[in-house]
Amino acid sequence: MITDYALAFGSLLLLGGRLGDLSGRFRGRVRGRRRGRQLRSPRRGACGTGPLRRAAGTRDPLTAQRDLHPAVREAEGLRFPGTLTVSAALFAIVYGFAHVESTSWTDRVSLGSLVGGVVLLAVFVWLESRVAHPLLPLRLVRDRTRGGAFLAVFVLGMGMFSIFLFLTYYLEAGIGYSPIEAGLAFLPMVVGIVASSTTAPSLLLPRVGPKAVITAGFLVSASGMALLARLALDSTYVAHIMPGMILLGLGIGAVMTTAFQGATAGVHHEDTGVASALINTSQQVGGSISTALLTTIASSATADYLSSHKPGALTVAQAGVEGYTATLAWGAGIFVIGAVLSAFLIPNRALAPSEGEPVIAH
Repeated sequence: MITDYALAFGSLLLLGGRLGDLSGRFRGRVRGRRRGRQLRSPRRGACGTGPLRRAAGTRDPLTAQRDLHPAVREAEGLRFPGTLTVSAALFAIVYGFAHVESTSWTDRVSLGSLVGGVVLLAVFVWLESRVAHPLLPLRLVRDRTRGGAFLAVFVLGMGMFSIFLFLTYYLEAGIGYSPIEAGLAFLPMVVGIVASSTTAPSLLLPRVGPKAVITAGFLVSASGMALLARLALDSTYVAHIMPGMILLGLGIGAVMTTAFQGATAGVHHEDTGVASALINTSQQVGGSISTALLTTIASSATADYLSSHKPGALTVAQAGVEGYTATLAWGAGIFVIGAVLSAFLIPNRALAPSEGEPVIAH
């Protein structure tokens, strides 16, 4: 369910952001809110449909969008092949990882889905390079600062989903926390995120640059995840869980704020919508892939422990913990990979300001 939501949400964000760039973000926001109210209302909005809508002088936003901007009409036939291709690619990759859980890494369906997803991503890039108004302008990711920042957000999404999902499993199923207690257990991490996200941009970024801040943030997060990967059935909150939570919060906050600024650095006003959407898409898609991959890893670790130990209630409980901590160890590795990629890809120079929306004077 989590993967389905993240895939659907992430896949359509690029389309919404690009439509806002082409037709105008104010009008896009108004249409989006109006359409959302219609979908939530059983009567499809106060104006209704058919004669009532015509009497009120309104039109269906999905029909009216074609008349708002010439670029929208020109690009209408070009957006949807890219949308369908990238959505199918992401679905294939996530399905391939998820299918491994019930089969194996050498299963033909799993390998076929993973390879097919990568091929479709290549087709998507080819399509985007040939159209006048692409869903994802490749100039956004060709810049090293922005490309590295988008990749950092993607890796951050992969790691964060493993924290919130599998650490919650450990707290509730492993050591018996109630849902409220499990939620309160995350507060030190939240405090760390707030502390670092409010200090890193103003104190560290001007002095050491984006590369150093993002790389160091990933390494701090990895150290916190490594501490949590050592949890056991008899671990205590203050001694074993809270220190890792604090380190995670400090690292995540530094990476998040700096990467978000880097992803929109130097963006022209006509690309700000799709650039912002790509930030959310990177995070959601990273989380989708991570959830499918780490669920498979957790299941394998649990099954391996059960098969190598004598049956019993304690063995079952410890097997669950082994599965959860295996995903946290992989999460630490994911953050280390993020640090290495950021160190190589992101230039350590001041972030260029993005252009604002042009103001039309009357």
